[in-house]
Amino acid sequence: MRNYELMLVISPQLAEEEVRSTVDRVQQLIRDRGGEITEVDTWGRRRLAYPIQRFREGNYVLARFRMDPARVRELDRSLNLAEEVLRHLVVRLDEE
Repeated sequence: MRNYELMLVISPQLAEEEVRSTVDRVQQLIRDRGGEITEVDTWGRRRLAYPIQRFREGNYVLARFRMDPARVRELDRSLNLAEEVLRHLVVRLDEE
C-alpha cells in the first residue's frame, strides 16, 4: 500500500452539513476499496483561481490515505461521477 493525498473542491451550493456528508461518503469510498484514511483536513469555503462550472468559490477538503495502487483508478472514477465534487486530484506521496 502506498500513501496518497486527495484534494477535493466541493460545490459551494451545499450547506455545511451536506459538505460533511459528502466528505463522509468519500471516506467510505476509500474504505470500500481497502484504503486506510490517515488524515482529513477541511479548509472550508475558498475563492477559486478561475470559475469551475460557473462557481467562483468551493469547499476545499484535503485527505491523506493509504491504498493499493491498483484501486486508486476505481476511486478516481467514482469521484468523477460524484456531482457535488467540482474537481479532485489524487497524488502519490513520496515514502519517507
